[in-house]
Amino acid sequence: QVQLVESGGGLVQPGGSLRLSCAASGRIISIYAMGWYRQAPGKQRELVAAITSGGSTNYSDSVKGRFTISRDNAKNTVSLQMNSLKPEDTAVYYCNVEARTLVADRGYYWGQGTQVTVSS
Repeated sequence: QVQLVESGGGLVQPGGSLRLSCAASGRIISIYAMGWYRQAPGKQRELVAAITSGGSTNYSDSVKGRFTISRDNAKNTVSLQMNSLKPEDTAVYYCNVEARTLVADRGYYWGQGTQVTVSS
């Protein structure tokens, strides 16, 4: 199994910044894609940003130019730098990784979620 621990959420004013981090641990052999999703009240969970093991990135149109995803393969961490935050960015943010472990073939794992609230 893979454990994902997220940190960095909170309350910020519009135009402000936050940085989310997610650390993966467990009997990990390889981590492939890593990403961040979010879910606002009454809405479906959506992809915010993803990054491959080689560093290729993908962003939703709503966050392009404002958010930056990065990863540290040596530490099994993924981060999301969020700038110019808007009230519509308010949501629970979830870390997601695709990994292979000593006891399981390639699969997807989710963090517990961290709340991001953008409000004045």
